[in-house]
Amino acid sequence: MSPIPAEVVACAIISYDAVQAVGETVYWIEGRPSGDVLVRWTDADGRQDVLPEGFHVASYVHEYGGGAYLATERDLWFCNADDQRVYHVRDGGHPVPVTPASSGTWRYADLRLLPGTGKLACVRERHEETGVHNELVVLSAELSIIASGEDFYMSPEPSPDGKQLAWVSWNAPLMPWDGSRLWLADIGPDGALTGTRLVAGGDEESVCQPRWSDDGVLHFVSDRSGWWNLYAWRDGYAEPVITGKFEVAAAPWEFGYRTYVFQGDQVMAIIQQGALHSLVVKRSGGDLEKLALPYTSIKPYLAVAGRRIALIGSSPTRLPTVTLAETDGAVHELTLVDITLDLASLVRPEPFTFGTRDGGEAYGLYYPPLEAGDQLPPLLVRAHPGPTANWPLRLDLHAQYFTSRGFAVADVNYRGSTGYGRAYRLGLRRRWGLVDATDCADAARHLVSAGRADPGRMVIWGASAGGYTVLRALVITDVFAAGIARSAVIDVESWSRAAPKFQAHHAELLRGELSGEPGTGIQRPLLLIHGDEDQVTPLDQVQTLDRRLDSGSRLIVVARAGHILRRPTDVRHVLRVELEHVRSMESAYEE
Repeated sequence: MSPIPAEVVACAIISYDAVQAVGETVYWIEGRPSGDVLVRWTDADGRQDVLPEGFHVASYVHEYGGGAYLATERDLWFCNADDQRVYHVRDGGHPVPVTPASSGTWRYADLRLLPGTGKLACVRERHEETGVHNELVVLSAELSIIASGEDFYMSPEPSPDGKQLAWVSWNAPLMPWDGSRLWLADIGPDGALTGTRLVAGGDEESVCQPRWSDDGVLHFVSDRSGWWNLYAWRDGYAEPVITGKFEVAAAPWEFGYRTYVFQGDQVMAIIQQGALHSLVVKRSGGDLEKLALPYTSIKPYLAVAGRRIALIGSSPTRLPTVTLAETDGAVHELTLVDITLDLASLVRPEPFTFGTRDGGEAYGLYYPPLEAGDQLPPLLVRAHPGPTANWPLRLDLHAQYFTSRGFAVADVNYRGSTGYGRAYRLGLRRRWGLVDATDCADAARHLVSAGRADPGRMVIWGASAGGYTVLRALVITDVFAAGIARSAVIDVESWSRAAPKFQAHHAELLRGELSGEPGTGIQRPLLLIHGDEDQVTPLDQVQTLDRRLDSGSRLIVVARAGHILRRPTDVRHVLRVELEHVRSMESAYEE
């Protein structure tokens, strides 16, 4: 069986996000090497790019963005990537700016139309000499601030009659998945908010995604039960709607997530159990039903498109695709990635559970090598780029690139990952750089004891926060022969000073009791890969680390690349460098 070429992996870098629907017309953002492009699909015309050349749709609020456009039957509003202004398009005309020029220092996200007014409510982030300030504003002939004073805001949601507004806020050092609050206020005749009251949430409860049903009932997701479940706010009481030991939300790293929607008298929702996603339906007075879709991973965007549901689904043998799903499980896929893959060349990940050295339990996915040899396979252990995230059950060509070359791959959903409830999600508090690193090492040891990996040929790989896990694992464990860190957080304290406001204080909650300079004690070959335009983890920190490492390690700086590699040429180059690095470990083993 031929190995999967790097060119195939590089061709699959187009991403799909932010699905919306107007009637049966479907919109989404397509992440291309040239930028984020807004695409529209209709049954009559198929796929079409919406905006003129030169416009890309992206918000940089929190740097991670999201919630960057809003479509209605005649109107479209969007955040333009280059200048961060909000533009308006009427009846397919030319985009017209509706916010003042600010050289990108005023940014907007979570655009919502206030019913009957033609005005937009949204989040604004101001970057000024006094710091970064977040607030809720209304965009009209004159911009007005309607809520301020909290560190962060998200999800302004007007009621269908336009008389009330719900929104979420939180304060540092908490992240929205740690503790946040859902507020509700009346909208006065002058547009000002009055009678603000707390609906749910607090420092020990995470709430997110307020939405109104068609009959005017406020719904929201809360983890008050230990799991992100769905509730309705009726007569001052939170009434359970979709509950169980599963998550009905994703950690809100970006704006605009919608993991549940209303379709007539039923609620459709994405639920997550570990690495597995499912689409479920809850009919009025009925039990929860799972739809039989061919997907095991669904991105946190749902939209009602007539009698169908628009979503982005994938599986271990399917790349992510924008799909229209019927309630009987039939799907109509709207996007296709133009690559040729032999399904026989793909290995299926196997979920596994393992014990940790402190008596806990953690989870992972194991990819066996495509072809078994006479020896136990070398193992590539991957730490996801959270830390508050997870490895899903979907086609991962980076993993398949290595399995097709004789490696086993283990994706570790270490403590702190999502999909396993609130207690597990908060498992890194005061222990980042400790339990994530040891969980990766314990996963490797578990696979060795199960006869599924060679103990002398194990490498750890990670990106962003996962890159920090790599550094720590090479320092505090003796399991790995080498490491690879892409776009890595190097020094948590220095990173927190340089990081975007959204996550600058995150380290206060997560950082464990560590000693020594970052990277002190690394004795194994380490490959560092970093973009010179990375705005999340600054290049100078990895350069400082590189100067302290021995000659067996090296730094690859990718020109004109940010935190994530987007250009196919960069992906191909980095894959080949990573393969060379792990094969040098094999050569040393054979000697």
